[in-house]
Amino acid sequence: MDLDDFRWLLTDEGQALLTEATALVGSGATALAAGSALRRTTTPERAATALTQVDLRARAHAKFGDLAARMYFTPDALEQATRLRVAQHRAGRAAAFGARTLIDLGCGIGGDLLAAARAGMVCAGVDLDPVRVAVAEANLAALGLPGAVQVADATEIDHRGFDLAYADPARRTGAGRSFRVDDWTPPWSWVETLLARDACVKVAPGIPHTLVPDGVEAEWVSDEGEVKEAALWAGRTATVRRRATVIGTGGLATITDEDDPGADAVGVAPVGAFLYEPDGAVIRAGLVTAVAAGVGGALIDPKIAYVTAEASYRTPFARAYRVVEELPYREKQLKAALRERGIGRLTIKKRGVDVVPEALRKRLALQGDAEATVVLTRVAGEGTALLVEPF
Repeated sequence: MDLDDFRWLLTDEGQALLTEATALVGSGATALAAGSALRRTTTPERAATALTQVDLRARAHAKFGDLAARMYFTPDALEQATRLRVAQHRAGRAAAFGARTLIDLGCGIGGDLLAAARAGMVCAGVDLDPVRVAVAEANLAALGLPGAVQVADATEIDHRGFDLAYADPARRTGAGRSFRVDDWTPPWSWVETLLARDACVKVAPGIPHTLVPDGVEAEWVSDEGEVKEAALWAGRTATVRRRATVIGTGGLATITDEDDPGADAVGVAPVGAFLYEPDGAVIRAGLVTAVAAGVGGALIDPKIAYVTAEASYRTPFARAYRVVEELPYREKQLKAALRERGIGRLTIKKRGVDVVPEALRKRLALQGDAEATVVLTRVAGEGTALLVEPF
């Protein structure tokens, strides 16, 4: 979609076609049938533009919920956009810090800009892509939110007049997604200069801890158990060194390095009555031992992110299992043990062992009516199979 196509979509004629396309798809019409119907009154190009937007809105529901039906997207910008709940958390942190004004340096279609505006901040955004700027402007208008956006190079903007600077560097090159920070746009060297002030920079969850500058807080965020991103908080917004934030249906919880007594204090112990599988954000933040301390437990192996304890706890930072029994680790004996127990449906969880769960499940060829979960991991350096029950 080019800029002229999008601007046309915002006209009365474009909005009428978008409404018609939405109704056709909502009635169950196939893409082919809907396209044929639309082309009776418009060009194939404009029909495709409207139908693409309907499809993008449907895909965006997972990130933006009911707001997606009123928003506009481009395929690549939607992929890069922050989930609404994560953006709301970040905007809440910024507001709690006391930020009244925010500039989004690389605003894309405006996902984080919208969240900041909804949190009551005066917001401005810039982006190099004219289409994304137009989409962000349209999204602010569609949701009735104040804010200004313009086409500009983030590296040349004077952002000193804003309480908080926010950036989400693009992590894609012509060859696809890149994990090299020097490939980012803007590059890491520019990010480092931004982190010298009150700022927040969205980064990939795999960012090495050693790359985080001194005095900067790194926060890893998961949503419904899936690690979505990390953010670097700088200046007065940084309160700890490392943080894991877990967002779920019950709300939000956070754990930091200040809650972590360290590996020596937690220690390593044989598998007890319960096994805890830390959330991915906790693992990325290096806070597994903080979870162990919280449940009064220990690690099962110095290099494995599983925690064991004799007591049962419900914690937002880990999934808990009751350990039923230890099964043979070798495949032939494991297969026999599972068949003996009548297990036909098996969830395989693994950590620290060279196992492909789908391939193993196929080789086990289980039959039976029972359902079970088995954890394949290392305990004190040895391969171990544990039959467990979630609780």
